[in-house]
Amino acid sequence: MITVDAVRTAVHTSMPAIVSDLTDLVAIPSVSASSHDQAQVRRSAEAVAALLRDSGLDAEILSVPAPDGTPGRPAVLAHKEGPQGSPHVLLYSHHDVQPVGDPAGWDQVDPFTAERRGERLFGRGTSDDKAGVITHAHALRSLASLAAGELPCSVTVFVEGEEEVGSPSFENFLRAYRDRLASDVIVVADSSNWKVGTPSLTTSLRGVVQVDVRLDMLDHALHSGQYGGPVLDAATAMCRLIASCHDASGDVTICGLISRSQADADFPDYPEVDFRADAGVLDGVELAGTGDLTARLWTKPSLTLIGMDITPLDLAGNVLAPSCTARLSLRIAPGQDPAEAQEALAAHLEKHVPFGGRLTVSGREAGPAFDGSEVTPASGAAHWALSTAWDTEAVNIGQGGSIPFIATLKETFPDAQVLVTGIEDPDTRAHSENESMHLGELERIVVAEALLLARLSGAISS
Repeated sequence: MITVDAVRTAVHTSMPAIVSDLTDLVAIPSVSASSHDQAQVRRSAEAVAALLRDSGLDAEILSVPAPDGTPGRPAVLAHKEGPQGSPHVLLYSHHDVQPVGDPAGWDQVDPFTAERRGERLFGRGTSDDKAGVITHAHALRSLASLAAGELPCSVTVFVEGEEEVGSPSFENFLRAYRDRLASDVIVVADSSNWKVGTPSLTTSLRGVVQVDVRLDMLDHALHSGQYGGPVLDAATAMCRLIASCHDASGDVTICGLISRSQADADFPDYPEVDFRADAGVLDGVELAGTGDLTARLWTKPSLTLIGMDITPLDLAGNVLAPSCTARLSLRIAPGQDPAEAQEALAAHLEKHVPFGGRLTVSGREAGPAFDGSEVTPASGAAHWALSTAWDTEAVNIGQGGSIPFIATLKETFPDAQVLVTGIEDPDTRAHSENESMHLGELERIVVAEALLLARLSGAISS
């Protein structure tokens, strides 16, 4: 029988190796965006496979094509069988990362050379999601070290290589390897904790709808002095159209979108002063929207302009632009059908086109939300493991971001219990410059995952 103290000691003793392994993974610039060197993604997959083999699993690198025939990026699938009759647990993470962004925004010369400053390790992928990979590998390694190389349950590890570009081959991968991935419990290590020192289980994720909006006002460009006044340029008209999607308080005005209140979920309060500090809101800037802050973040829709093809400043001239295209990202509440949300957005835009412009709305992405609020034996085990590892009560939280493949996992494996665990914290800055991982939190999440696997299999004395 494994004990909590034995797990803590095993993980703590392994921390130098944990930090070293994470540093080595970060050194591989596995940016999955097609504009970057995809050989590095393959190299990263090879490193992950080697790491999991060192943890006692049989691992291989696999890929399947996306629905359009594009080759899928390399994923790692690893397995180790547990005692007969024990549960089968699927552990998910991804090894691809975002581009570094603005190099001048980093406080280090090379974002792929991890640097430790205080309790945090800085570098691209230190948290999202190479820390997730490390968590799986070392939780399993620690458990095996306490049981003569054996695990208390059967474990499959699936480390994806294209999460940061929308997981285009994910559904095909699940179909191709369904029998190997089918499990009793699925642990997705790709979310955040409430704050440093407070562990969390993510039970709510917003869905996402992304569209391109083209607005045509003229059949050719015009001199703004000669023709401006009776005719608006397309960029100005586009700004008026997008502005119609929010009211004066900042709430989304699109009819047909649903919202949920904080009362519908067991979430902690989020003081405005804490949110403003976490988000870096400038003094004097008012927060948008009405109602509970956590509802605005996690269970109400939000709309963001994420791209627009307006003329750059250094090329600007006195010209009325004949057309303009904008890209909008709509986050939708749990329970909202993505297709219906896209239709509602398109209908709103059609209704509010300024001055009779010609509008074209093209869908790009539609990912469902996730509602994991149901209390299950696995969620109970996860709360115990997290609370024990941190020595403080774990909380359920939502996330305003989207992980659409979680809904795909639920659809493919409807009998599996899905747990979304936290790797990041509010200071992580995933996808941004100066991404980092708090090493104390990393140690605790490795302990928690090891405890969870032991608890699910009944192999630990509490």
